[in-house]
Amino acid sequence: MMKIAFGLLLTLVVFCVSAQEFDDKMKLWYDRPASNWNEALPLGNGRLGAMVFGTPAMERLQLNEETLWAGSPNNNIHDKAKDALPTVRKLIFEGKYVEAQDLATKEIMSQTNHGMPYQTFGDLFVSFPGHADYSAYYRELDIENAISTVQYKVDGVNFKREVLTAFDDQVILLRLSTDQPGKITCQLQLNSPHDNADAVTENDQILVSGVSSMHEKQPGRLKFQGRVKAKLTGGKQIVKDGIIQIEGADEVLVYVSMATNFINYKDISGDEVSKSQELLENAFSKDFESIKSSHVDYFKGYMDRVSIDLGITEAASKPTDQRVAEFSQGFDPHLVALYFQFGRYLLISSSQPGGQPANLQGIWNDRLFPSWDSKYTVNINAEMNYWPAEVTNLTEMHEPFLQLVKEVSETGREAAEKLYGAKGWVLHHNTDIWRIAGPLDRAPSGMWPSAGAWVSQHLWERYLFTGDKQYLEEVYPVMKGAAEFFLDFMIEEPENNWLVVTPSNSPENVHAGSGGKATTAAGVTIDNQLVFDLFSNISRASKILGKDEAFAMEVEKAKKRMPPMQVGKHGQLQEWMHDWDDPKDQHRHVSHLYGVAPSNQISPIRTPELFDAARTSLIFRGDPSTGWSMGWKVNLWARFLDGNHAYKLLQDQLSLVTPDKKGGGTYPNLLDAHPPFQIDGNFGCTAGIAEMLMQSHDGAIHLLPALPDVWEAGSIHGLVARGAFEIIELTWKQNKIEKLVVKARIGGNLRLRSSDQLRNEKGFRMSKAKGSNPNHLFEIMKINDPIISPEVKLNKVELPKFWEYDIMTTKGKTYTFYRK
Repeated sequence: MMKIAFGLLLTLVVFCVSAQEFDDKMKLWYDRPASNWNEALPLGNGRLGAMVFGTPAMERLQLNEETLWAGSPNNNIHDKAKDALPTVRKLIFEGKYVEAQDLATKEIMSQTNHGMPYQTFGDLFVSFPGHADYSAYYRELDIENAISTVQYKVDGVNFKREVLTAFDDQVILLRLSTDQPGKITCQLQLNSPHDNADAVTENDQILVSGVSSMHEKQPGRLKFQGRVKAKLTGGKQIVKDGIIQIEGADEVLVYVSMATNFINYKDISGDEVSKSQELLENAFSKDFESIKSSHVDYFKGYMDRVSIDLGITEAASKPTDQRVAEFSQGFDPHLVALYFQFGRYLLISSSQPGGQPANLQGIWNDRLFPSWDSKYTVNINAEMNYWPAEVTNLTEMHEPFLQLVKEVSETGREAAEKLYGAKGWVLHHNTDIWRIAGPLDRAPSGMWPSAGAWVSQHLWERYLFTGDKQYLEEVYPVMKGAAEFFLDFMIEEPENNWLVVTPSNSPENVHAGSGGKATTAAGVTIDNQLVFDLFSNISRASKILGKDEAFAMEVEKAKKRMPPMQVGKHGQLQEWMHDWDDPKDQHRHVSHLYGVAPSNQISPIRTPELFDAARTSLIFRGDPSTGWSMGWKVNLWARFLDGNHAYKLLQDQLSLVTPDKKGGGTYPNLLDAHPPFQIDGNFGCTAGIAEMLMQSHDGAIHLLPALPDVWEAGSIHGLVARGAFEIIELTWKQNKIEKLVVKARIGGNLRLRSSDQLRNEKGFRMSKAKGSNPNHLFEIMKINDPIISPEVKLNKVELPKFWEYDIMTTKGKTYTFYRK
């Protein structure tokens, strides 16, 4: 039905555009200023962030620096947990889940430190007398060049503001200009909500210095400083009492620098004063065009790796917030392309090599104590931030998160020993810039010791996308340490003698075994899936590197003793070891479906019974949810090969959230609404759109696996598949592949899976795959099939017919295919 309804609409309103015309429209734009933070536009260079409001009479740049966190180096561990652990486990195995949970909260969870918050620096305000009465207003964020622009007219004069967060020069730069000389009169003020952070004047600059907040008895010892300096063409300026007053200028450049004394998670001996001063003076010696040119070149070096065209309609001519408000009622394929690229823009802007990973809000936060402290929630959210990194050709942006994994493996080693008397390292459901590894908050959410397995999966995925054995050698000890913890921590449960992780929970859902009063349990499905992946990855890495065979055998032996994935009485994939699922449960977490996405344990080809059961579970959960949850569901429905349902979730996600309309969706500035703002929903949807067009997790590159009917024609360039293959071009018409160009970055067997028959332009013979080089990456992705429960007869989903082809490739060469 959807295909028929939208077919007529496409005939009426879709029009063709050239690539240049299409590219020029990759902008968020508005016909009014931002009235609140969720309408302001984000800029970032990984380290510095700015939200641009664009109010003519009073410009506000809300400022962030990625290392400005409360507290100081610490690890939230204690020595009480070890004694309490046996009793908590005993209570769980006796079915006394509430009592076990209460005891875990009292004795195992950290009582004094629940993690430190990421904090705002403050604001730069630029006031313009007489600009409250304006016309011809326009505001945009150009995500192809990472520049925000505001234009308007006052008394016949056209005013323009351009803002960028310079990647190379590491300052925020604001240019004020007009079409008439001598018309810029304004006042600059820099302030901060931190205690004792008053603005002062130093020569021709204003600066703010301070110390981050104390929180939960952890003293704030993170020192910061920000500086502002203006360069004028014409006119004059007075710098006094922490204010820069400018009168009658032709053009004004405003340079903003920020720095802290942060060196790394255990060292805050840096000099924030000299760093902020040096950055400012170095940038001040350059003009706007030179800083802008290097900034754009740097940014485009990443951004331009991927382009996407899903078609364009007249809706693209409307302001962005209006497009979001109307998305579910109309047809605006270009908004999906814009949203996809906006996610890539946000990742480049918030996660640069050598810096901190994107936190719960990326780098954009206007509070001293934001929701959930804007930390790294590692029972889904922080991982989701990096789902698009490899597949959308931003592998360098993945590096800060991979570095976090290495660092928590250090702090987590102390936590594993002191808390549980275990070898290896452990990470619970949350961490922060200080890389705390102990359990925090209360047991219902925080008693989850399996994050080490999940974050380690990112180490393995990086290898699958790159084939870099030297990198795998480097991270193998981190993966091994995570596995050592589970070998020590898992114990036998009394009913089936399975090895289980306990105490734990299925994040963050209560279960029927406790009468809906507790989450605490043993052997939950996501734990089993995560440890299964970790152990499988250790085995494969051991073979690839030719080392550690004895340890690989040990994890394989343990893996065979773990609980199987089970199909419950409702035909669902069980979320817990026991059949407790409620079909009416619409909890935001769908943790037991990790095996579908982001993992590859559940496959329509290899495990059809589990595939159908997992799909049933997702149907029970429903579609509308919090923003990030809908982002996850886009990925899941794509993995279920249901493009129309994945598109329906995009419609739910691209639902406008305003102060008058609550619920999950998207704010006017395209940031994800949990609510409040969480950036993981943006990243999850970007990854999900990529999964709709290309998948590579199940032993082949699957082309257009979940193409919705409404995207009848389009193209995407630059996606990366596991096996280190780059999709140089994938073009389709009438929902069928027209052309495919693949580059083999490292060479080896290229396996293609498609609903369309393909031919190779050079006449290379392609045969239906019966198997291929066992050393190829695609083969090692096909893990040992998971242990499953006894076969259950289900109404299996009918799958389309797949054609599967193998072709041997040479490193660095490209291969072109067409529909047969």
